[in-house]
Amino acid sequence: MKFNPAPSLVMHLDLNSCFASIEQQANPNLRGKPVAVAAYVSPRGCILAASVEAKKMGVKTGLRVKDGLSLCPQLIVLPSDSDKYRFVHSRLRQLLSIYTPSLVPKSIDEFILDFKGTQYSNLFDLSRIIKTKIKQEIGDWLTVSIGLGPSRFLAKVASNLKKPDGLEEININNYEAVYSRLTLPDLHGINTRLTARLNAGEIYTVTDFYNAPISSLRSVFHSIASYYWYLRLRGYEIDDVDFGRKSFGNMYSLPIPLSTPEELSPTLHKLVAKTTYRLRGDGYHARGFYIGLLFNDHSFWHHHYSLPRFLFHENDVYKIFYRLLLRAPSGKKVINLAISCFDLRSDNVVQLDLFNTVKKQLSVSSAMDNINRKYGSFVISSAGMSGTDSLVPDRIGFGNVDHLTDI
Repeated sequence: MKFNPAPSLVMHLDLNSCFASIEQQANPNLRGKPVAVAAYVSPRGCILAASVEAKKMGVKTGLRVKDGLSLCPQLIVLPSDSDKYRFVHSRLRQLLSIYTPSLVPKSIDEFILDFKGTQYSNLFDLSRIIKTKIKQEIGDWLTVSIGLGPSRFLAKVASNLKKPDGLEEININNYEAVYSRLTLPDLHGINTRLTARLNAGEIYTVTDFYNAPISSLRSVFHSIASYYWYLRLRGYEIDDVDFGRKSFGNMYSLPIPLSTPEELSPTLHKLVAKTTYRLRGDGYHARGFYIGLLFNDHSFWHHHYSLPRFLFHENDVYKIFYRLLLRAPSGKKVINLAISCFDLRSDNVVQLDLFNTVKKQLSVSSAMDNINRKYGSFVISSAGMSGTDSLVPDRIGFGNVDHLTDI
């Protein structure tokens, strides 16, 4: 199969150094200086984003704060401010939606725009207009890298070719030259493990990957993924299907290690409250529950449990997780607590009970959610969360765009 000859009508837009750039936009005194936004500013805190200046010093996402400071002693480390990032995301969404109704936010800092069937034919000119509009209407310090291609995948790859403030395209005229410059891990979706598997199949470069016959790819992937990659590399669209949610969860790194269920209970309760809020907000109930604990000796314990019925109410779900917590090894100090709810079902098909208990819980939960949504996170909460204001602070996952204006 030859490369897709279709025009490049898919745009991938990526806000450069998202959290750090937004902080520099908000505070001009930070501009031109190495800045990092961290989950926690303590030495063990994880860096979520580094400014362009910090990246030049080797600071990058995933480093510990202490490692970032060792690379760049003048690094300015800031706590994350979710409200700022939600505001910019919302403004970007509003601006971009003017140009096409086919707008898909892929994360807090990434958007896909599909211009098939629109009036636009030259996306290079439009991309320059969008870059200018962002600076004029949202922030003059903010830059975006834009990639163009006949498919979502190639537009994403193109957006990574030049950062910051890039504008690149991959199409039938230049794909061979572009592929010759890329390494396998440069392709979105190819990690170290898949790179090793491709190497074992004598595929060492992106050009090798493109030229490999289907039979060779099958021997590497042993699944339908072989055909998907065959099409993906040739510019055909196979990534425009948005699959439903499989689970909802939250995790928290404890600032002080705790060991007993009683000590962990407030943190667990708040994790459950945040998770069930998102669960209900997306219209789901769950009957599968998972808990994982990381101990200070770096050992790990986890357990999952399934019910015959679906739950959505905070207190019901908390009781399940607390019972699971009681099964954990005793006496060991916990440094990280994670939960998730899985095996989901839409709330419009959940069966009501004989005494209308479910109906009453739905009404109460809906009322509490509406109050918190209107007046702020946890303005109203259950008594079990008393004294948890400083626990499990508001965070935004890069890949989570479900509730960027909520808790």
